[in-house]
Amino acid sequence: MTIPRRFTGDTLVIASHNAGKVREIAELLGPYAARFTTAGALGLPEPEETGDSFVANAELKARAAAAAGHVALADDSGLVVPALNGDPGIYSARWAGPTKDFALAMRKVEDGLVGQTDRSAYFVCALSLAWPDGHVETVEGRCYGTLVWPPQGLHGFGYDPMFRPDGHSLTFGEMDPAAKHAMSHRADAFAQLVERCFR
Repeated sequence: MTIPRRFTGDTLVIASHNAGKVREIAELLGPYAARFTTAGALGLPEPEETGDSFVANAELKARAAAAAGHVALADDSGLVVPALNGDPGIYSARWAGPTKDFALAMRKVEDGLVGQTDRSAYFVCALSLAWPDGHVETVEGRCYGTLVWPPQGLHGFGYDPMFRPDGHSLTFGEMDPAAKHAMSHRADAFAQLVERCFR
């Protein structure tokens, strides 16, 4: 078993152009890095996500951003709906179209569930930390729940307003962000990554 590599720098590049993700990542990793910047702020293009899994796409994005010379963290996450054969899955953002209209994406999920009794779903978050020399550390977190309709709440982003985590009465969209951070797929992945690379 290989020993995980620790992050020892002061600047971490968040390899995302998604403002919601950048905000959540900065909040979750705030204690562990002195400075954050983003792929967008550095003028780095978004690489084409050609991987066939969340892990493959996270690693692809992290490596692309690390090529700019700093350790880079990339997230690839999405909603997996078993009754839709795993869709939208790695295409979760693409279901929202070029204008990132997640009301449209949530409607597509709901339309696909018409006549289905199984409304279970889970969020997946793969996190990859890449160094300029090509080394990568990757973890994957999950959060299980049920899909509700109509969407509820104005917090969070993406599919949050239609996802009610198991054991809770509120959707991610209704929860205080701190409550979501404590249990989300991203929180699960970050707990693993912090233990692996930041402690």
